[in-house]
Amino acid sequence: MRILAVIFSLFISLVACAQEEQSAATYEAGVHFDVLDQAVKTITPGKIEVTEVFWYGCSHCFSFEPALNRWAEDLPDDVELVKSPAIWSAQMETHARVYYTAKALGVLDKAHSKIFEAMHHQRKTLTSQNEIAEFFKQFGVDQEKFDKTFTSFSITSQAQQSGARARSFKISGTPELIVDGRFRITAKKAGGQAGMLRVADYLIQQIRDKKI
Repeated sequence: MRILAVIFSLFISLVACAQEEQSAATYEAGVHFDVLDQAVKTITPGKIEVTEVFWYGCSHCFSFEPALNRWAEDLPDDVELVKSPAIWSAQMETHARVYYTAKALGVLDKAHSKIFEAMHHQRKTLTSQNEIAEFFKQFGVDQEKFDKTFTSFSITSQAQQSGARARSFKISGTPELIVDGRFRITAKKAGGQAGMLRVADYLIQQIRDKKI
């Protein structure tokens, strides 16, 4: 029993040391993240905004999604996660429209992961309006309502703004995270997707403490 108690005590000490080491971790601009030359205006005033720039057709975005969702579940009230589709091709513009159409129709919570799964598990391209309209029927959206929304001025405008944001963020790939419209995090510099979230946590705390 005494040996077990010693082992348990040692285990607790190791866990505590690991937690202290992680909380004390520091990250450097230019090494673990980039500072944008010009800050981009955020869209959630009063919050520390973390923007994920993604593309439904990106396999890395698909693999990042579960970890990002788990991370977002524990975000404090002063932090807001925003998703913003990247656009640098006609196909990506179509997929940005898919995202904003799902959001406008109130089915994004149900559709977001299904869109990823359709493209990466079922090998659907979701590039034709009719194919996308058929896909949206599973969420109770009929063709007429889908077509009207998908081609609306509002969706066109949102997609254009999303593309402009990605250019302002100096995005080089997906997924990438932008913290407070000022700091850009890539998997390459952060040491992988898990590292992106650790760097985001660090920057959030630095902003909260008014150190940056």
